[in-house]
Amino acid sequence: MLYFETAAKMPILWICYSYVNVNLNRNDDLCHSYMIQAVFMFLCVVAVLCLLHTYVVFPLWMRLLLFFSSKETRHILQDDELPYISILIAAHNEVKVICDKLQSVIGNKYPVEKIEVLVGSDSSTDGTDEQVELLSQKYPFIRLIRFNMRSGKPAIINHLASQSNGSVLVITDANVFFDKDTLRQLATGFRNDAVGLCDTRMVNTGLKKSGISHQEKAYIGSEVITKYAEGKIWGSMMGPFGGCYAVRKSLYRPVPESNLVDDFYVNMKVLEQGYKCVSVPEAVVFEEVSNNLKLEYRRKTRIASGNFQNLKIFSHLLLKGKGIGFCFFSHKVLRWLGPLFLLMAWCCSAVVVYSDRSILFFIVVFLGLTFSFALVMVDRLLNMVGIHLSILRLNTHFIVMNMAMLKGLLRYLTGIKSGVWQPTQRHQ
Repeated sequence: MLYFETAAKMPILWICYSYVNVNLNRNDDLCHSYMIQAVFMFLCVVAVLCLLHTYVVFPLWMRLLLFFSSKETRHILQDDELPYISILIAAHNEVKVICDKLQSVIGNKYPVEKIEVLVGSDSSTDGTDEQVELLSQKYPFIRLIRFNMRSGKPAIINHLASQSNGSVLVITDANVFFDKDTLRQLATGFRNDAVGLCDTRMVNTGLKKSGISHQEKAYIGSEVITKYAEGKIWGSMMGPFGGCYAVRKSLYRPVPESNLVDDFYVNMKVLEQGYKCVSVPEAVVFEEVSNNLKLEYRRKTRIASGNFQNLKIFSHLLLKGKGIGFCFFSHKVLRWLGPLFLLMAWCCSAVVVYSDRSILFFIVVFLGLTFSFALVMVDRLLNMVGIHLSILRLNTHFIVMNMAMLKGLLRYLTGIKSGVWQPTQRHQ
């Protein structure tokens, strides 16, 4: 692409510029300092281009391809065509939401004789088990499987999958609620035999001005479009939204029990086997969006650690064709390394500006990033006195989430031994 070609030329031109301006009669130390400056220039440009590619260029490119892609006519499966599905729910102390969750399943327009619901209670102590058992007495297709010791979501889902009878597994969280047509729309996604995994479209509820819910919703909305485009164009969607997705049971592979992002693992295993992963926007689910910055930081840190687990496992797919390698690198890997690129761009631009204040590009990068970091503190102070500015909160969301990714990377490097999780606070 043109901007990559330009990126390759810019550092070379700057290096040449440095050499031209070095008088041949000067000593070697001066020449050496110019070479070091050129290296910092190069690293800064690379970091900025990587950030622009993953956050701007790649999403816009996918939207452009989506705009020119062919439109498909979708035929909804009739009752006699629908597969038998198993709905798997891993729950730990979800008494606040488990009844509403199961009622959203019961109220679905899907034949009850083709549904089973397996709820794996991960040593719940708040009355979750009693609520599930109460509903199972009235609806026999609901079954509670209790785990007496904390096991973690991967271990729970692995066990539920082994006990299931459906040809399609719907893996969903307790706090994600179905629309009346969610299950039928998901099942219709498997009409194409080449499709191995289908994602839902998340609709966020519970938006509040005081926290980060609007910014989180905007980010999720952008991700929905990008993932839909990846699936529509190449069948290489880079991970479902873990709150609710469906996978053919024949393609499900047990998730390592210490893995922290099981949905991405399942997705990549499907792609690894040569099947497609797609988004089904007609399959709508509802989830209360996170509003608490501290809680979301903790959740994103856990996800980031799991991302690097999966990068190690699936790094070989970076060389795979059919759009898989390109999407994996552009959409995920560069974004996971985003905090390192931010720090590299800031530090390298600072060195260049300190030694030479005549190059505008590096001045803009350094001052822009410095200003962005400082605005986080300004936003937090304004938040304490009840002033909420969307543009400042968007900046805070971006910087803090990158901080969470950096912390997640450090946590991964120190070792992860357990997949046990603590659910995010419900009804924030």
